Amino acid sequence: MSDPVHERPVGTPLTDETWAGLAPSVLVSVARYDACRLEIERSGLAPGIREAVAEPVYSDWQLPGQYPISAYVNDLDGHARLHGAMGTLTREARSELSVLLAALDARFVSASVPDEEGELRPWLKPSPGDEPHGFRLRRPRRHPW
Repeated sequence: MSDPVHERPVGTPLTDETWAGLAPSVLVSVARYDACRLEIERSGLAPGIREAVAEPVYSDWQLPGQYPISAYVNDLDGHARLHGAMGTLTREARSELSVLLAALDARFVSASVPDEEGELRPWLKPSPGDEPHGFRLRRPRRHPW
């Protein structure tokens, strides 16, 4: 079985350096959040399948060199979950990880522009009466789709 405290995300720039630099107590806080999140995800599964899911499943189903608009929307959702997760972590973890999240936010802003024409709005699926806000008002600087 895997050890989520010592695992790290893969496929992102600077991941090794960043993950290695986190305090052990921060890694424990993140692992605690991940375990809670996994239980929420497992709760919606049928009993026979639920027990088989022991850790999050990450898949990279898109073709190399392609970035569909659905992946962009999923990235926006993931970003919102990251910000939401910050409130559940310890103060030490929030302090250390907020620097990383701010750097991620800055990279996003530099790679995107305001979506003044609302080009992405049909894919954002906001709730009725809910207006897009924050990063959902931005689109990639160059269209990959």
